[in-house]
Amino acid sequence: MSPTRAPRPDWLKVRAPSGKRVEEVSETLARLGLRTVCREAMCPNVGECWGAGAATVILLGDKCTRGCAFCGVTAGMPDPPDRSEPDRVANAAALLSWRHVVVTSVTRDDLPDGGAAHFASVVRALRREAPGATVELLVPDFAGNVEALRCVVDAAPDILAHNVETVPRLYSVVRKGAEYDRSLDLLRRAAALRPSLPLKSGIMVGLGETEGEVAAVFRDLFAAGCRSITVGQYLPPSKGHLPLSEYVSPERFDLFAFAARGVGFERVLSGPLVRSSYYQSPG
Repeated sequence: MSPTRAPRPDWLKVRAPSGKRVEEVSETLARLGLRTVCREAMCPNVGECWGAGAATVILLGDKCTRGCAFCGVTAGMPDPPDRSEPDRVANAAALLSWRHVVVTSVTRDDLPDGGAAHFASVVRALRREAPGATVELLVPDFAGNVEALRCVVDAAPDILAHNVETVPRLYSVVRKGAEYDRSLDLLRRAAALRPSLPLKSGIMVGLGETEGEVAAVFRDLFAAGCRSITVGQYLPPSKGHLPLSEYVSPERFDLFAFAARGVGFERVLSGPLVRSSYYQSPG
């Protein structure tokens, strides 16, 4: 039996989120016309995060200009940016008393700045309407545009994240249009632009990578300035996406966490249900 057809192990089975808080967040997001990774990526932690006052909002439309093999977002030409979106994100954060807002986007290679100015506008709106919330930006690579990165860093988010997603050997299959070295360079440049800015990255496992390759990615990310890392299980969004190589056991996730801490990472979240925007209250 192939891994993609094997029954999902017990450690990956979770109950569908429900309850008053989930309904409240869902209704508010629908009314404001906002999309979240929490729902669209069928995140298993949605109930936990929404209950803790955290959410991950997707900016800049529902189409991506790249269409990576692991991602469920539709590839195509997106609509122009919606200038009202930053205010709607900030309104949601205020109405729902969000404590932590992760802001990400589809990749917008069609825009000269890759959407950087839009990200900055969202940060400013959140500071104005929800000053108590911490803001984490999970950004694309901006096609290597240094000024776009500077625009985002100058907006002063509390955390800047950029995921490498997988090991360099698998990039040509997993990450269409992306470059491993370009992602590392973005993190290095961000560290140089604002040394005090916490940097974060994430990687999926179960795509055919080796443990040695994952450890090498940890070393590369730490050298680039990252001090926070997430490691989670890849799950294909559909049968048409990149096939799963294996279900990684919780024990191996513990080993990944041990390896990352050994490199020097200060904050490590490693587990089958961990996602790159997963929120865990400090302490």
